[in-house]
Parts: sequence; structure tokens; C-alpha cells
Amino acid sequence: MNEVLRVAVVGHTNTGKTSLLRTLARDVGFGEVSDSAGTTRHVEGLRLMADGRPALELFDTPGMEDAIALLEFVDALVAPGERLDGPDRLARFLERPEAHARFEQEAKVLRQMLASDAALYVVDARDPVLPKHRDELELLAACARPLLPVLNFVASKDARVAEWRAALARLSLHAVVSFDTVAPALDGERELFDTLATLMHGHRPALQRLIDARACEADERRAMARRLVAELLVDLAARRERLAAGEDSEHALQAAVERLRDAVRRREQDCVEALLRLYRFRPGDARAAELPLTDGRWDDDLFNPETLRQMGLRLSTGVAAGAAAGVGIDLMTGGLTLGAAAALGAIAGGLWQTFGHYGERIAAKLRGHRELTVDDLILRVVALRQNRLLAALDGRGHAALAPIEVAEASEAGAVDEVAERWRKADLPHAIEKARAHPEWAAGQGQDEGREAAIAELAEALQ
Repeated sequence: MNEVLRVAVVGHTNTGKTSLLRTLARDVGFGEVSDSAGTTRHVEGLRLMADGRPALELFDTPGMEDAIALLEFVDALVAPGERLDGPDRLARFLERPEAHARFEQEAKVLRQMLASDAALYVVDARDPVLPKHRDELELLAACARPLLPVLNFVASKDARVAEWRAALARLSLHAVVSFDTVAPALDGERELFDTLATLMHGHRPALQRLIDARACEADERRAMARRLVAELLVDLAARRERLAAGEDSEHALQAAVERLRDAVRRREQDCVEALLRLYRFRPGDARAAELPLTDGRWDDDLFNPETLRQMGLRLSTGVAAGAAAGVGIDLMTGGLTLGAAAALGAIAGGLWQTFGHYGERIAAKLRGHRELTVDDLILRVVALRQNRLLAALDGRGHAALAPIEVAEASEAGAVDEVAERWRKADLPHAIEKARAHPEWAAGQGQDEGREAAIAELAEALQ
């Protein structure tokens, strides 16, 4: 028995074999994935590690394209009355010139099967069960290796899961795993490895190491993701754009608001990119359904009142304008926050003249230095957006070609307790702490207070 379990990934052409390896390896760059048939033309392997030691080797193989003709050819190589078992029949075929010509792709698959300890037979569950699939399975069974069918694309409304399970059972393949390479279930990987360990009992210790290591990695990844979002929220809550005494003109205030808005957008984008790197996705792989990415970036409608509605946030008349611009104007003395209606509907709607309606009232109350801060409702929006992105990243396979789609609140299905807290409950106390510490926005050095605030917010995100 090989020390490391060697598993061939086989199946008909264009069923998602390379996609499966990408998702298991968490590597968007492994192999080539496309909708075209026959993309993989050669055998390519990868090794999955657990605690620094190899636990499993997987080998991507070309798709089988002409199993019906190949099975007829292999059967014809056996003389009447001659008794050959499966591996001997295939060995005879592999010695023939046709194994390097007409049936070259199938020969590559069978050679790798014979060199492996087991195989995963990847099925596109959207396809009907056809004679070619039965002939493929007969050829693969002739290799005398344990074979575990993996039903791919089961999340599709067109999936024929029951049909495939019934057909596989008729071929004595009762151990079957559903694993969608584009949108895998959270426990899908564990089920796959656990079922494989049942078939390959001698390799169970190594596979269990892999299962445990992957679970630990997932926990650490989620904890780091929550910390990244918590750091974002602390930075935004602590962020201030200062206006010096005498900067009361509408131009100065408009410029300050724009600087703050741009800073918020950049900081949120930095967080999105950091999360994509953490989950080993590419820049531009995330897109919210109601907040689409433009050229790989979150769209600029963070400060649009419609964004708040789509995030399920309720606005009262008095705060609607303030939330729209996403800024408040704070007095340096006393920390009193006024909803900056001056900048609000004005900036969001492109009608700066709205400032004139509120400018005299604000100017009458404010003297001396002023500071712009990020509105509480904008912090809620940011938290909700990032919470949805985290959920989407957890449920995304590395074979997915389309950008991550983040569902609207009305499409999310089951109630998300974290999201509900960020919509309706009081903001965590850490937000108020950050408001009083503008130096925390820099994110430099070790500050115990800042670290405690980040820890509190990370806890609020789980």
C-alpha cells in the first residue's frame, strides 16, 4: 500500500474534474476550467497537506470521450473462450497502437487509474444517464480500484440527483457523494473525505488528519476574516475629517465631505481585497447583486439612500438625509453629533444647493473647529455588506467562474441573526469607543484599547 493515498479524478469530458481539484486545493489557478469540452488533455497532479505532511494525492485526467467504441474495441481483443480479468484486458489494450492514437485520451485515464489506489468518478448531475456513462463505468471498474462517484452541480435546478443515484446503485455503486464544485456545502468536503476513508480504510488515519486540519484552517480563516471586518469598522468609526476655524464655505465643506467619502470607499475596498486574498480568490471575484462591482471595485452607491433600503435598514425622517451622505458634524467640545443635512441630500443627489437650507442653522450653532465623522447608519451598511460577503466566500468553490453574487436581504432566505443585530440592535460599545479615539484610524502600533475594540466587534460578527 502506498504511504500517501493516490486518487485519480476521472469521468466524462466537461463534468467538472478540474473544478473539483481547484475547490479541494483552494487554488483558482490549478489547471484550466471552461465550458468547452476536452479542456484537460494531460494528467496533472496535486498534493493535499495536513499539519505539514502529505495526506492525499489527486490526479486530474482528461475526459473520456468515446467509451462506447473503446469498450467494443477492448472486448474484441479477447479471444473466444479466453478468460481475462479486468486489469489484464486493459493491459492488452494499452499495448496496442490505438492506445496512442484513436483512444489516446481514454488510455491516459486508464493508465492513471491503474497507477492509483482509488478514483473519484465526477458526474455532471444535470446530464441524463446515458449508455456512454454505463460503458465508462464498466471500463473504470475493470481497473479493479475502489470507485467513488461524485455528483457535481447538484445546486442546479436541472440536477438529476435521484436519477443518478438510482443508476449508480444498479451498477453496485452505493457509496455516492454530492459535492457541488461551484457552491459546495459547508460540510461537503468533510463528507467526501470521510466516504473515501470508508472505502480506503487503511488510509483513514491520514484522511482523518486532513479532515481535522481542514476544519481547523476553516475556523482560523473565519476568525481572521471577522478581524479584518472589525478593523474596518474601528477605522471608519474613528475616522475624522477636520475643518479648521473659518472653513465655513460651502466649497470647503463639500470638499471635506468628498474626502471622507472617498476614504470610506477606499478603506472598504481594501477590506474586500484582503478577504478575497484570505480565501484565496482573485481580485474582482466579488460582486453584490444590488451593489455591483465596477471593474473589480464595490460600486459608489454606498452613500445612496437606496442602499440602506436594500440592506433592510429603516430610516426615520430626521436621520434619512444624514445617512445618505454618511457623515456627521461633530463639535470638538462635547462631541455633539448633528446629522449633517448640509452635506446629506446635497452630496447624495448632486444638489449641493440643498446646503443652503441648513447652512445658516449649522453656522449659527457651530463655532471653531469642526470634524466630519462617518454616520452610524453607514457603519451598519458596511457591516451588513461585509457580513454577506463572508457568507458568500464560505459557500463559494474555487472553480466558480462567475463573480460572487451577494443576495439582497429579501432573497437571503433564513434569518441571519448577525445581520438582524446590525440592523436593529444598538451598535456595539466598541463603536462609541472608537469615536473617541481618532488615532485608532491610523491602525499603527499596538494599542490595547484598539485591540479590545476590534476583538469586541469581531465577536459581534459571529
